[in-house]
Amino acid sequence: MTKPAIQVNSEIGKLKKVLLHRPGAEIENITPDTMERLLFDDIPFLKIAQDEHDYFAQVLRDNGVETVYIEDLLTETLDSDPELKHSLIDRYLDEHGYTKSKTHDEIAKYLLSFDNRQLVNKLYTGLRRNEFDFKVTTLHDVAGHDAENPFLLDPLPNAYFTRDPQAFIGNGLTINHMTFPARQPESLFIEYVMKYHPTFADNAKVWQNRDRDSRLEGGDELVLNGHVMAIGVSQRTSSRSIQDLAQELFNNPDSNFDTVVAVEIPHNHAMMHLDTVFTMVNYDQFTVFPGIMDADSKMNIYILHPDQEGGVALEHRTNLKDTLKEVLGLSEIDMIETGNGDPIIAPREQWNDGSNNLAIAPGEVITYDRNYVSIKLMREHGLTVHEIRSSELARGRGGARCMSQPIWRENI
Repeated sequence: MTKPAIQVNSEIGKLKKVLLHRPGAEIENITPDTMERLLFDDIPFLKIAQDEHDYFAQVLRDNGVETVYIEDLLTETLDSDPELKHSLIDRYLDEHGYTKSKTHDEIAKYLLSFDNRQLVNKLYTGLRRNEFDFKVTTLHDVAGHDAENPFLLDPLPNAYFTRDPQAFIGNGLTINHMTFPARQPESLFIEYVMKYHPTFADNAKVWQNRDRDSRLEGGDELVLNGHVMAIGVSQRTSSRSIQDLAQELFNNPDSNFDTVVAVEIPHNHAMMHLDTVFTMVNYDQFTVFPGIMDADSKMNIYILHPDQEGGVALEHRTNLKDTLKEVLGLSEIDMIETGNGDPIIAPREQWNDGSNNLAIAPGEVITYDRNYVSIKLMREHGLTVHEIRSSELARGRGGARCMSQPIWRENI
């Protein structure tokens, strides 16, 4: 039997292999006019962002984690079969609205002139209108493409948040239909890697693919243990996607999952994913931003189980702590509040990803150094905390968990 290429049966098992993307020139292709469309509140300084990301990667390696870069995997995928380069370019242009036309052909010809590594970098960086000479022969060639946009192909500055285009779950993954056009191309890359890269082809189950019309993103998908998932009903993930994924996991003979906890959170940019307000950091410890609950610590939660007809049964709950104890079979839960629950500190540190912790082993996390109140509290609760730099990376609204996609964790 072939060894699976993916093993992620928890949020906290010893992390052995992780997927990253080092921020590149795409960051410097954000402008004040495009920030909102590209989902940024500010423009990071690339040199410092790269230094910070390299520091993060080194902390992972220093703790026994193999770091794998999506840009390397995609290049290796294209190297494995010359026809894939043509296919990827056609798919990429089609998804950007360039149907067969003179403009399509000129852009494709230009992209084909790059070697595979250069092409991958170009797809992340974006293609400027003034970068090469081409003539538009009809308005139809550029229909739907804003003439004021300096890019024929937009940059992908959010790509360093590798958690979201996919989620590795058990021995498989979801390849996600992302919410905003600014990020949707990112999951095309992981689709090619999973389908054609020698390491992953035929060695990973796809629980849900990106060819759908309901939104799903990896920051909302948390693997609590080998049979229980928590998924956020959020700005970026719909309840329909959650129910569809639950049904696939429950009915697929290759899946061991029998419980999905759907957690409803505010639908806004500050709390875009479940992992921006809630992360599992130990067998019985969680970090949580109290702002997702009302004054009585209540919120909307649904437990999904398979029913006898092959569908999905729902049960409503309102208390997160009690629900976690129920689905995980625990008698007690330690909920560590972001910013110690202070009405000023908590939202400030949550905005700077104080809730977005990456567990690299039970009770051991990586987090941004700027959230010093949350860090002090986690240490008081017995956690080992590795601090990483956060001046520029945090401008993208995502922390250590957002910037990492575990590929392999030891089972617990």
